[in-house]
Amino acid sequence: MKLSNFGDVINFAIKREEEAIQVYGNLIDLAKNPGVKKLLQELQEEEKNHKKLLQNITKEKIESLAITDVIDLKISDYLVEEPPSEDMNFQDLLILAAKKEQQAVELYSNLANKSKEGDLKKLFEFLIEQEKSHKLKLETEYDSHILEWN
Repeated sequence: MKLSNFGDVINFAIKREEEAIQVYGNLIDLAKNPGVKKLLQELQEEEKNHKKLLQNITKEKIESLAITDVIDLKISDYLVEEPPSEDMNFQDLLILAAKKEQQAVELYSNLANKSKEGDLKKLFEFLIEQEKSHKLKLETEYDSHILEWN
């Protein structure tokens, strides 16, 4: 897929959000633990909100955005991801989701680095910020609920 203009990037990003919505939906169906199901539903809802945001974004809106740097706790960078299963626990889910968000950050970072057009670069930076904020939320949950227990 060629991402040479604003519309192409938006369509690509919307497709990625739709894939994430589907992945979380599949995991919701697979999960048996009520707490895990609830977190998955929250994550799926955030992806739906991102999709809506992208569907309504314009070049003018991107130009007015202030891109902030989101802190990266890097907790999940050192954890091993287990394949999804019906008996996955809260810890496995947090790792799986954080790794997924990190992959999205890396994808959009690579695209931003290759982008020569200012509007596209800013759009990628915005998408990076969104994915980093998801990763931060997941790593904060991990730090609060998993690391604290150990």
